[in-house]
Amino acid sequence: MRGLRYSVEMIVGSLAAGMTTDDVLADYADLEREDVLAALEYAALVTRTRSPVPIPAVPTRSER
Repeated sequence: MRGLRYSVEMIVGSLAAGMTTDDVLADYADLEREDVLAALEYAALVTRTRSPVPIPAVPTRSER
């Protein structure tokens, strides 16, 4: 991403963990909004072109 050393995984993971785009931009001052959008665009492309990976169900507390 624009020659910076932030991974798509880190940016998308931060958003998935509940951070907003503004939160990410505040934590990483050298990122720009377009960088976050580029990470999301790349993640969408990768998931569209690769085979899906099944995610195992996580048992609920009552099932443990």
